[in-house]
Amino acid sequence: MTVQSPIVVVERTLAWIGVLYMIIRNETESDVTVIYDLTKAAFENHPISNHTEQFIVNALRASKALTLSLVAEVDGKVVGHVAFSPVSISDGSQNWYGLGPISVLPEYQKQGIGKALMHEGISRLKALGAKGCVLVGDPNYYERFGFRSLPELTHPGVPQENILALPFSGNKAHGVVVFHESFSAIE
Repeated sequence: MTVQSPIVVVERTLAWIGVLYMIIRNETESDVTVIYDLTKAAFENHPISNHTEQFIVNALRASKALTLSLVAEVDGKVVGHVAFSPVSISDGSQNWYGLGPISVLPEYQKQGIGKALMHEGISRLKALGAKGCVLVGDPNYYERFGFRSLPELTHPGVPQENILALPFSGNKAHGVVVFHESFSAIE
């Protein structure tokens, strides 16, 4: 009898960003503490943050609600992270996902790392059969990725211009967007 050893496939995307060589890959168990620290650092001085983003990522992971959790590595160092998790929409639309948090270490910001994480994450969501992606954020930043404020989608307590959606292949959703309960994590 022949015993076959398991084959481990690690999905990676390699990209040149400016002068940096970057790898985007799925998070591993050894990344958990680094993701916490980099997320905390990325939002530490952010003017519109409750400074709970690192707790949100941990709560999503603990709830097994992370559909995608990608890290960006530069020279072997994890410098960025993006999370995607399922959302509910009151019209019953299925296969929509929330983006966030997305984090890049302050000293690596404005070098294309967040952009690369966004593009790779959206590409992987589409490959999973997602119908769309939604987030709460600054339209001046996220519109460059195709996200738009759609009047038919709302989220309680969030100004309409900050609830942004990217439907895939013309899929439309209407109603109230509810993010995973982990988004209320405070520790």
